[in-house]
Amino acid sequence: MKIAVEVKDAGAIGIGGHIRPDGDCVGACMALYLYLKKIYPEKRVELFLESPSEVFGCIKGIDQIRTQITDEEGDFDVFIALDTAKERLGAAEALFDRAGKTINIDHHVSNMGSGMVNYIDTQASSTSELIFDVIEESEIDEEIAKAIYIGIVHDTGVFRYSNTSSKTMQIAAKLLNFGFDHSDIVEKTFYEKTYVQNLLLGRALMESIFVMDGKCIVSAIGKRTLEFYQASPKDLEGVVSQLNQTKGAECTIFMYQTAAQEYKVSLRSKGKVDVARVAQVFEGGGHVRAAGCTMNGTFYDVVNNLTLHIEKQLKLAE
Repeated sequence: MKIAVEVKDAGAIGIGGHIRPDGDCVGACMALYLYLKKIYPEKRVELFLESPSEVFGCIKGIDQIRTQITDEEGDFDVFIALDTAKERLGAAEALFDRAGKTINIDHHVSNMGSGMVNYIDTQASSTSELIFDVIEESEIDEEIAKAIYIGIVHDTGVFRYSNTSSKTMQIAAKLLNFGFDHSDIVEKTFYEKTYVQNLLLGRALMESIFVMDGKCIVSAIGKRTLEFYQASPKDLEGVVSQLNQTKGAECTIFMYQTAAQEYKVSLRSKGKVDVARVAQVFEGGGHVRAAGCTMNGTFYDVVNNLTLHIEKQLKLAE
């Protein structure tokens, strides 16, 4: 796919990513937005996302993101869903459904393709890597390169995760040639934490428990705890990855409460458990080693329901 060809006849182009956008979602959306604005200055190009974390303020044009959708919103000739199936576009799903042409670009194994045109590659490290594929390399500038690099860095855990391929590294090398301060980007957007984020990480680590004879580590942050620290779900980014580094644990469950008896769940695996399959049971999705879902019930209900499926996979892996 070459995205310039797919949208060449469109006068109005919409772009959307998933709710609670992570680094890959933000990087991919911003890179495509900047690219289309550059090559088609005469077209109307709009990007719809929930407010991204402040750490991504280094990306040019981040202030152009539309966080609200009005009832009078005009229809788009083409709407592009990035890093998700259309069902997780949030309010932008309605714009996707009304568009004359829909395009879906993603790397999640749970996405079967929501668009009229689909570019789904589950072997890619990130949707940002796929954006590099679908745009003309000759049109990439420093700002577009920076956005793509940020997305790849976040979904590969700074090139640590198993989804990092030789192609990923080759793309990253090309991006670095544009001269942006890559070490500062990694430090400021991936590693650096606020005091409140560190406090919440400490709570999650201190209150974590082992289940299934130490094969799974579980932790949760309640709604009252978030309110006490005047924190938001964005302040919990990175907690599940830190828990997953626990020696002996093959699988990690981290959740935070969103309402009475409702939890947003993040799952991680070291390889023996396909957490995407587990998440799909509860209408979630993701990757083999990283997935998520939303579940109802008490903390113990959620843990019991998840570990039932995790344990089945671990037994087959023995």
